[in-house]
Amino acid sequence: MSNAPIATQALDAHDLPLVTVVIPAFNAAATIDQTLRSVRAQSYANLEIIVVDDGSADETVVRVEQHIRADPRLRLVRQANAGVAAARNRGIVEAAGDYVAPVDADDLWHPEKIERQMALMLAEPEAGLVYTWYSIIDEHGQVLVEQVNTYPKAWQFAQLCHRNVIGNGSSALMRREAALRMGGYDSGLRSQRAQGCEDLKLYLQIAEHYPVAVAPWPLTGYRQLSGNMSSDGQQMLRSFDLVAQEFVSRLPHLAGAFASHRVFMLHWLISRSLSGKRWDITRTLVAELFKAPKQLLLTTTASTLRRFVRRRLHKLGRRIRGLPPRRYLEEAGSDQPAPVPLPATRLQGEGE
Repeated sequence: MSNAPIATQALDAHDLPLVTVVIPAFNAAATIDQTLRSVRAQSYANLEIIVVDDGSADETVVRVEQHIRADPRLRLVRQANAGVAAARNRGIVEAAGDYVAPVDADDLWHPEKIERQMALMLAEPEAGLVYTWYSIIDEHGQVLVEQVNTYPKAWQFAQLCHRNVIGNGSSALMRREAALRMGGYDSGLRSQRAQGCEDLKLYLQIAEHYPVAVAPWPLTGYRQLSGNMSSDGQQMLRSFDLVAQEFVSRLPHLAGAFASHRVFMLHWLISRSLSGKRWDITRTLVAELFKAPKQLLLTTTASTLRRFVRRRLHKLGRRIRGLPPRRYLEEAGSDQPAPVPLPATRLQGEGE
């Protein structure tokens, strides 16, 4: 890990700004225990943790109530099923903190995530959002891919139009005022059968009006399961198209950036559909991919292949050296997941 000082370490817990963690949960009994343990283990001392149960039919509420009995920072809000955007918005409205940090009920946080993000946020009072690099993890918490980027802070809005460098719904720490000013997450996408890019839309809106910073460590464990929302490639693509149309209609000079973004997204969605053996969706997505302009298709495909080869070589190198699969968090006890050491610099063999 980097030896850079963390500014919040010098502050008493009562002097730290309150950060509200918002966890939308729908039928998350299998994973929410791990998520809550990683949130409760945060080194940042002044947290409020709100779980918004979105009409679960399994034992999600039972799991959450077990944690509430052990940790007074937690509280549970229940609502009829309305979708992940509405659940996140409910948590933001209920939040007492000036800063909000959503995390999905199957993802994990490194113990220093909020502390490192708040150090950056406090160093730049105008910032509306601080995000982190992330690790893609499987159902067992083993790291599949490290996702990093080195885009300068000043480029964040332009880069988000070109590609979702934030990458998931669990890595952002937002100023609550900024999220509310933008209207929160767009819950209307659900009624259009277009869930999936609510987080991207809000990130774009915030980045258009506020500085955005990055905590350059993989502080978020983004879990990819074959049955989660991102595996529904057609719905995700509809969601992206609606978000892109909204921005391009107002800012037509961004049409090229969003066209490139769409092709990168199609590459990712095709990969996800293949891994989930969704052959029908894969065929549809491939057909969409080949509608892209030839030069754009060649450029993005070359970039995707380079990343694929780097990642495969990185994994092969670990295998040759006899290194076992790396877990994102090592379980050191029932309530305290132990962090895997963070790299001090850009990860070798990985990245965008």
